[in-house]
Amino acid sequence: MAEVHPSAVVDERAKIAHDVRIGPYAVVGEGVELACGVEVGAHAVLTGRTAIGSRTRIHPGCAIGGEPQIRGAREGAALAIGEDNEIREFAVIHAGSPPGGCTRIGDGNYLMNHVHVAHDCRIGSHCVLASYTALAGHARIDDHAVTGAFTGVHQWSRIGESAFTAANTMVSMDVPPFTRAAGDRARLVGLNALGLSRRGIGADAVAALRHAYHLLFQSKLRLATALERVRRECGAVPEVERLLRFITESERGSVR
Repeated sequence: MAEVHPSAVVDERAKIAHDVRIGPYAVVGEGVELACGVEVGAHAVLTGRTAIGSRTRIHPGCAIGGEPQIRGAREGAALAIGEDNEIREFAVIHAGSPPGGCTRIGDGNYLMNHVHVAHDCRIGSHCVLASYTALAGHARIDDHAVTGAFTGVHQWSRIGESAFTAANTMVSMDVPPFTRAAGDRARLVGLNALGLSRRGIGADAVAALRHAYHLLFQSKLRLATALERVRRECGAVPEVERLLRFITESERGSVR
């Protein structure tokens, strides 16, 4: 049977697994679904069409599933949060914009205190968003990315797989996979060697990424020429292929 503190307010229409734990003064609305092992801390507020996956922990004071901050919105569309996430104190995650929008967060992420995730954002899996990271609407964070404290991400911008942003970075263009970015506005400052090491990316792949990084971002080659050289010289390496695809598919343009 779910463990619900007597002071918590849980709508009878909410769907709650048998072993969910809900702390003092928490609020769980009618459209909320909590899977096995979810923990909801004191004073957290969960509303809207919000589904939260198994073993995700929501710390005190979070506001999850509220309506998007857009003019005319009276309710949100949907919010889907995966399994094994840690959402720390006072984080705010908004539902997608109506009609039909959905904010999505994958598995195994760590969102630190006061993180803000706006409507229709996409966060992959195994990401770390440090304190006060703020994602504007439709921003996208790919798997294994890390954002430093006070990182700001512009609407529709994307931070690629295993990319890293330093504290106070302002992201207005796309940050390519496997890179490090810093500054206002963000500029590339190198390959994310530490992130690659922590993921267990092999030495050959790292060497290929270093060569690709040099050609794409440090040489004086025109971008089209650099892309062609990278494809020819190391494009068969899966990580390099993903880097190339990210750059060529970018709609906002990539940070350099």
